[in-house]
Amino acid sequence: MLVPRFQKNLNLGSKPSMDKSGKIVCADTAIWRWFAVGLDGNETEGPPPVLLQRVPVEVIERINGEKPLALVRSSRLSEGQRTLDSSDKPWTYLIEKILPDLISSSKFMRGQMEAEGWNSKDVKPKLVARVGKILFIPRRPSNWEEDLNKDSINEATLKQLKRFFYTNIPASYMKGIVDEVFLQIGVKFEDLKDVYSVKVELNKIRHMVHDISCIEKNLDLRLMLSTKQTLTSLRDDEEESIKALIASVILDPTSKGGLRWPFGKASSPGDRYRVIGVCHTVSRIYVSPLMRLKVRDVDWFDFKTSVGETKEEITLMLKGIASELLGKKLDINSVSDMLRNVLKLLWEHFLHVQAVHNGNTAAVDIPMFS
Repeated sequence: MLVPRFQKNLNLGSKPSMDKSGKIVCADTAIWRWFAVGLDGNETEGPPPVLLQRVPVEVIERINGEKPLALVRSSRLSEGQRTLDSSDKPWTYLIEKILPDLISSSKFMRGQMEAEGWNSKDVKPKLVARVGKILFIPRRPSNWEEDLNKDSINEATLKQLKRFFYTNIPASYMKGIVDEVFLQIGVKFEDLKDVYSVKVELNKIRHMVHDISCIEKNLDLRLMLSTKQTLTSLRDDEEESIKALIASVILDPTSKGGLRWPFGKASSPGDRYRVIGVCHTVSRIYVSPLMRLKVRDVDWFDFKTSVGETKEEITLMLKGIASELLGKKLDINSVSDMLRNVLKLLWEHFLHVQAVHNGNTAAVDIPMFS
């Protein structure tokens, strides 16, 4: 996907905030939280239950100059020892943390949409769940995590670090999800999309983001409520500039992102628009009554940083909950029940998948990084 970056934002609120990269836009009322399941804030005797460990992620290393950090369970824990504040039903704990923010954010979102006269056809609200790994970026020299690991790690300490939600997951994990989990939860294949596209859209506005480190699992979770508006009309000069970029593009499977432009053609006449990134995706869509699951092979390249990556990722689009949040009368109990079912499904099936070989589940966990 090739996405021209326009300096136009969908105004849901006063002025949405944007990070320095210009890629993340949040409404003024947005709620963005991180917390961990299986990590207590109190120090305990004996070995710490979790440690910060350097992990190899090339794309982040090239941007930041060093490996990021990930939370891992201590290898010194006994076989039956569990991390702190864990329970047999962690989704109950998650509901208590997430539901108030989800209801609050959805009310702000609805109010802002009504104030601007938009409906769900103008602005597309989405509630999605993504699996990946929450990585921490040090603000100090490269040996800083050695000092931190001398003491018990707690949420207060980790909140001082920069965080990044990394969505690339191992191919063996994806195989286990598609071959085993999808059959168990009853989703059906709907469509396959292999596309190169030029999509002109206003920036996605994030209203709520909860990043959740799941200590007892080998993957973490992100839950995000957002809105996005697709441009339906362009001025003649804008349309001509974009057409000029499209006309000169060359499909090239050997190029990062699958697209390239002849020398000097990656900018429109007059340099009104320029290509800053390309992305080729192959998506497989699966559906159930309450959600759509998108499994994607992604090949992207950022021209500004000269950094690219091929990766596999999975996204659950929670259309049932999103529809309930936009209903004429918000039923909090219904939203709570639906969210509990989704979180239970995610916890039991999507965050800790073991290797599958010849139809048999192996007893070896799939490593997130190698």
